[in-house]
Amino acid sequence: MKSLGLLVSAFVLMSLSAVAFAQSDSEKSFDKLKTLAGSWEGQLTTVPAEPEVEGKLAHVSLRTTSMGHALMHEATMVGRPDDPITMLYVDGDRLLLTHYCDAGNRPRMVGKLMPDGKTVEFDFLDVAGATTYGHMHHAVFTVIDANHHTEDWTYMNPGDKPVHAHFDLQRTK
Repeated sequence: MKSLGLLVSAFVLMSLSAVAFAQSDSEKSFDKLKTLAGSWEGQLTTVPAEPEVEGKLAHVSLRTTSMGHALMHEATMVGRPDDPITMLYVDGDRLLLTHYCDAGNRPRMVGKLMPDGKTVEFDFLDVAGATTYGHMHHAVFTVIDANHHTEDWTYMNPGDKPVHAHFDLQRTK
């Protein structure tokens, strides 16, 4: 009888350990994004076409920071002064994105891993700061392979007029 009690106790402890160490969907999504750490470059296309950025070469840097608890995304474009920073992190049971926009605001979005296991999609949550010039509203990261990913960002201009930006990025290191 004692050995049955020990066996049950061991089973309960193993079950609790498995639950404690099981990754949440947010953590799985975040881990997928952390595989993108590195330097990337590629062309930008927009719909509708935005002449000042259409076809420009973009440089994107992603790096883990805060002992692996945050992923910092920085994007620059040849011939453009803008340099937005985006922070991605798990907060409780949510994967959050905060975009420090050149428009002077900080939209937040909630992300989730899509059923294909390669795409993380972010939906608008809220925004801090003025939206006089618009704000970032949606983002999608798709991992094609270890050296290729795409990013799709939707910027909402005043009057709720969206501009979709598509980055087709290749790893440079």
